[in-house]
Parts: sequence; C-alpha cells; structure tokens
Amino acid sequence: MTFDDPRIQEKLKGILGEPDDTVFHSVVPFDFGWDAGGGADVYIYKNHIDGVVYITGDLVGQQQQKSDAGNYELMICHRTDTEWGPDLISNLAFYTLDASLNSGETMDLGGNFILEDSKITALIFDKYSDFKIDNVDYGLMLLIGITEDELSWKNENGGAALIEKLKEHKIYPFTDINRESIF
Repeated sequence: MTFDDPRIQEKLKGILGEPDDTVFHSVVPFDFGWDAGGGADVYIYKNHIDGVVYITGDLVGQQQQKSDAGNYELMICHRTDTEWGPDLISNLAFYTLDASLNSGETMDLGGNFILEDSKITALIFDKYSDFKIDNVDYGLMLLIGITEDELSWKNENGGAALIEKLKEHKIYPFTDINRESIF
C-alpha cells in the first residue's frame, strides 16, 4: 500500500480534512534515495487546526523501523505558512527507514538548527493519530520543536510528561520557533 491508495487518503481526510491543492514536491524524488538528494513530498492541510499541518507523502509502504505509530508519515504543525517545517520533515523522511521513532522520544537538532535566534534545539515525537487498513497499522508521527530546558526536563520526567506540559501551555501540536521555553 502507498500514500496514494484511496483508503489511505480517506483515512487522512477523516483525520485532517481536505488537503490543500498545493504540494511541496521534492526536486529529487524520494525513490532516488538519500545519496542522490531525494526527499519526501509534503502535503498541506489547512482545515484541521487553526494553523497549517504539513505531512510527508512517501513513507507509507516503505520499510520503516518499528514504531508505536505503525507505518507512518511525519507531521509538523505551524500557526502560519512556513517553508522550513516542510523542508525539515522532507529531509528527515529517510531517517525513519534507519531509526525507530516513538512517542515521547526526542532528537537533538545539533545546535541551533532552525534559526540563529530561535531557542528550539530539539524535537519531541508524538503519535498524533493512527488507523488500520487490512489489519495493518498506519499513523501520523508529529514532531514538535522544543527548547534545551524542555529537553532537560523531559530527560528527568519523561516524554509523555513533557507532551502533557506542552498541551497545558497550548503549544501542542505547534512548532513555534520564536517561543520561549515553558521552564
């Protein structure tokens, strides 16, 4: 099964609403591979939240490492249109073939990756939604940008606890590169 399968599309519409007409196509297709500069296409949904949802569209059907989200697409949410979020998930797509990503786990971005003055230095993952088709698990793995202080707090208190704190502070499901740390 691939992302274009009508059953996958129906499930995604049930979760996210109708997709936008615009698609960010990778200059080099995903199937060409990481070494060739391939990236995942990114689809846009503007009817699900008060903001913009971006999801990859090339991972379903790929042999990803085991995850609590099943065979999944990456997802990032912003309060307004942006280019760096779709670029990020397009570039991270190949990583899901080599590494297991699960809810509550984090990834350091290797310094101040996003913007020079941003305090976002890492990502936390959360299974945003899942569904079954023909007894196979599929899902959406949300990435949320977090600060160094939030990462430290997560290391002491756990990923699920940090996700709850992000919800309490009305940050979840968004990545806002200009926000202050909640700690």
